[in-house]
Amino acid sequence: MTPPTTPPDTDLTYRRPIPVLWWVRKRSYFLFVMRELSSIFIAWLVLYLLLFVRAVGRGEAAYDDFLDWAASPVLVVLNVVALAFVVLHTITWFSLTPQAMVVSLGGRRLPAAAIIGAQYAGLGAVSAFVVWLVMR
Repeated sequence: MTPPTTPPDTDLTYRRPIPVLWWVRKRSYFLFVMRELSSIFIAWLVLYLLLFVRAVGRGEAAYDDFLDWAASPVLVVLNVVALAFVVLHTITWFSLTPQAMVVSLGGRRLPAAAIIGAQYAGLGAVSAFVVWLVMR
């Protein structure tokens, strides 16, 4: 009985080397990668919000400590960058929706501009409500 032998390496497929920054060369690829990276910053903002809620729940001293921590220059820069990525994520998501979802009204397909406009109107309404809730 002979031991099993491994097959010879028969994979002779040519694989073109791909540069690390291939996605920078074309605008659509760049936006796609930036959109995917935006999820990291959205996760950061969720964590930041949870830390804020925890600080509020722990009392005035914890809240003051949170505000001192949040006022550090590193966090301010991080949050500004995160805000820019959230805006990018929102714009690209709203632009993608008509392609991902077909909305029919009265048997006719709704134009993409109507779907995108409705999303911005909804965002504006929710934002106005939150501002009203905070400012009253």
